[in-house]
Parts: sequence; structure tokens; C-alpha cells
Amino acid sequence: MRNFTADDPHRQEEKPQKHVALLIETSNEYARGLLAGIKSYIRTHRPWSIYLGEHSRLGTDLSWLNDWRGDGILARIENKEIAEYVRLLNVPTVDLSASRLIPALPCVETDDETIADWAAEHFAGRGLRHYAYCGDPSFPWSVQRERHFERIVRRNGHTIHRFQHESKSTVMEERMAMARWVGQLPKPIGIMACYDIMAHSLLEACRIAGVAVPDQVAILGVDNDDLLCNLSSPPLSSIRTDTMKTGYMAASLLDRMMAGERIDPQVWSIPPLEVVTRLSTDVVAVDDPYVSAAVQFIREHAYEDLKVEDVLRAIPLSRRSLDHRFRQALGRTAHEEIVQVRMKLLKRLLTETDWTLSVIAERLSFKHAEYMGVAFKKFAGLSPGAYREKHSGTR
Repeated sequence: MRNFTADDPHRQEEKPQKHVALLIETSNEYARGLLAGIKSYIRTHRPWSIYLGEHSRLGTDLSWLNDWRGDGILARIENKEIAEYVRLLNVPTVDLSASRLIPALPCVETDDETIADWAAEHFAGRGLRHYAYCGDPSFPWSVQRERHFERIVRRNGHTIHRFQHESKSTVMEERMAMARWVGQLPKPIGIMACYDIMAHSLLEACRIAGVAVPDQVAILGVDNDDLLCNLSSPPLSSIRTDTMKTGYMAASLLDRMMAGERIDPQVWSIPPLEVVTRLSTDVVAVDDPYVSAAVQFIREHAYEDLKVEDVLRAIPLSRRSLDHRFRQALGRTAHEEIVQVRMKLLKRLLTETDWTLSVIAERLSFKHAEYMGVAFKKFAGLSPGAYREKHSGTR
């Protein structure tokens, strides 16, 4: 093996380590997911020297960076003060906020249109005909989600009700105002909250108003903060965003910028992963008691090799009558409902466990992993392995 000396012309110079500041809070699940995606990128590429201080979503104190002389920034630029500070530092930066306070920067964010579309579809699949949105106008991403949600709901022939967070109100003032609003809404109704913390407040408002969740009000959050969702009463359904992929892509773009590549100031929108259904939306708001009972039966037996014939043994109807009632109430047949419930369960096992396909097939009562793969590809357009790889966050 050849040893290179310091003045050897063939000696490869080591690239200096890059110094990167992360202006990202650690107080919520979404931001922690971004940091996990950034960490995943760093582990598979040349390490960075990371600077991460205490920082809230709307914080403006960046004094911990006063003497910093770094190479790049990954930031959620949510206010004008942070935007001005980033401009003064004048280093390659990737924005992770929908606020777009510095339009000249490349930006990686969640796909709010798909999030709103999935929320509307989730409520419609439960037979709900009334819809509402609970947001915070101080965040542009909340406004965008509301706009998309309203457009989709109106396109489907329904009206929408709104509650807007008032920043000047105390916690109790807002909670009581929210309780009055919930009490006046038509029932049953599905409410999309702009994120899980707002959804948690809604659950408390429903308790104050004496409104039953999910029977009268179904509540869906965004971000799937596992701790918050499972501490709620009842447990909170939520849309799981692909924060790992978002953080990973932002880190990849910054690495290219620090290497001298020019990146266009466009927005990369990362679609969500799934709707994680918990008790807060576990309702079938249909007038047909047979369909309601059948859907409940399907959910309770989703881990089994379930057939329509099994449902018919529990529901005293003919196959033709059951499918007619399903189409009238939910727009799909009983068989399609079984496939949808089982495939969504399979998606969760693919992304939330490291089980082999054979183990998952056994848990879901498929005769063979190969048969499970064919059924899943027909439903999702990808093989189980490809779906797991796509949503691993490191692609």
C-alpha cells in the first residue's frame, strides 16, 4: 500500500467538515421528525458539525449564533425576525416552512393539498355529511390546509364550518369559545384540525360542551404526534406526515448548495404517509344500521382472512342487498371495504414495524406472502417491499 506524504502531488486533500446551523424547534413531533431525517442524511454522507440551540417555533432569539461562522443553514423561517437574521448570515440555506418569507430560497415542506384531500376522504368514508375546520391563521400552512379542505368539501357538494384561533385570547377564553362553537355545529360532523395540538384542544372543548367524540364529532389531527395522540381522551386520529423524507431531502439540497451547486428557489412538496385511525374518528355515521354493523364487524376482524360471506353470517342480508346498501351509504361494496381496511392495516405494519413480509402475511392471515404482495400491488400500485423502501425516509 502506498503512503502519501504531505507534499505528494497524488495525495487527496481531505474536504473540511461543514458547519451547519439548524433553526428548527424540538418541541413537537413534526420538527423532531425533520431532525431525524437530517440525521439520517448525515449518517450516510460526510458528517457535519451541527449547531442546534433552544428555539421555539415563533422564537426570535438567535443570540447563540452571534459568533457563528458556518457553511449552511436548515431553518423553519416562521417570522420576519428569523428571515432577516438568515439574510444577514448570507450562507446557503434551505427553508422548511410554508411561510415562504424568503422566496429566493429553495423550500421543502408537506403537501398540504394531499393532507386536506385525505382528511375529506377519511370523513366521507365514515358517512359524514357535515364538515368543519379548526385552524390558526398565524401559520400559512394552516391557511393553505383550510383553503384546500374547503375546496374539496365544496366540490363534493357540502358546506364547511370554521373556527379560527385567536392569538390574543387566553387559553381558557379560547377553550370556552371553541366549546360554544362545537355545541352549535350540526351533528354528526367531522372536524379537521390544522395540527395535533389544536385537535387536542378540540377534544377538551367537546368535553366542556358535553359533545360525544366520535359519535357526534369526529376529530382528525395532522402530524401523528404519537405521545400526544395516545394521551388524548379518546385517542386522536391523525395524518402521519413524511417528516423523515422532508428532513432528508432538505439536507441533501443544502449539501449540494454548500458544494457550489445552484438550486432553483422552488418548493418541494412531500406527500403524507397515511391516516392513522384511532378512536376519535372511529365512527360510521350512516343511517343504515346494517351498514354500520357490517363496517364495525369488518374492523374488528381485519386481521383475519375475511370474506364477504363472513360478514353475511353476522348481518342478516343477502349479498346483493348488502352491496346495494354499502353503495348507497359509502359509495363502495362490502368487498371493497374489506380490501381497503386490510390494505391500510398492511401499510401501517410495513412502515411501523421491521417485520419480514412473511411475518406480516402470517399476522394478517394471508396464505402466502406472495399472495399478499399481489393483493397489495393491485391496491397501492407498489409491491410491499417497494412501498416500505419508498416510505423509509432515506430514499
